[in-house]
Amino acid sequence: MVFWHDIVGDDDDYNHWHGFEHMPERVGIDGFHRGRRYRAFWGGPEYFNMYETAGPETLTSPGYLARLNDPTPWTQASLPAFKNSNRTLCRIAASHGRGTGGYLLTLRLSPGIGGGAGLQGALADTLLPAFTERPHVVGAHLLLADEAASRLETEEKALRDAPDEVADWVVLVEAMRPEPLQTLLTGELSEPALGAHGAAGGQRAAIYHLLHILNENELT
Repeated sequence: MVFWHDIVGDDDDYNHWHGFEHMPERVGIDGFHRGRRYRAFWGGPEYFNMYETAGPETLTSPGYLARLNDPTPWTQASLPAFKNSNRTLCRIAASHGRGTGGYLLTLRLSPGIGGGAGLQGALADTLLPAFTERPHVVGAHLLLADEAASRLETEEKALRDAPDEVADWVVLVEAMRPEPLQTLLTGELSEPALGAHGAAGGQRAAIYHLLHILNENELT
């Protein structure tokens, strides 16, 4: 699950809630392995959150939906401050590299008409593995959205100011430093370069730095 959003109001309260209650609650659900929270280094929205799970079915499981439909009092007080939210449930189409970088490039994009197969092949088989051979780049991943699952209505969604957007495809590139990610955005991941592989226009990119990471084995 990937989630971009801004916060209106007290960032300190948001970060306390997310780190002290919300992320431990989520990572404690069966099938959740790890949660991460990032803040924008370049671009936006201001925050990016990600949860890694055993599989796509975890994100529509009874245990997860039970939490989404029974928000805690602190969650009820926190979610109305969310703005410009994009919450997307995904499956991993390609993953290359090892480890976690302190900086993360997120790129939301869509295939053009008839360009899906060519674009996915270029990203999964050529571009992403090549990125991880560069200095300071430690991971590169392609996620494909499950739109129907992403649009399920829940009590938590009703607390936010507007319906969540849903991404189509998501590219994530992790690095030790931000400079290699900035280079990618003016090179192989620029809109003209990806357009040549079959991407539609209108992609949205940002670079984030890691604030907090929590693994399931750290809860006990």
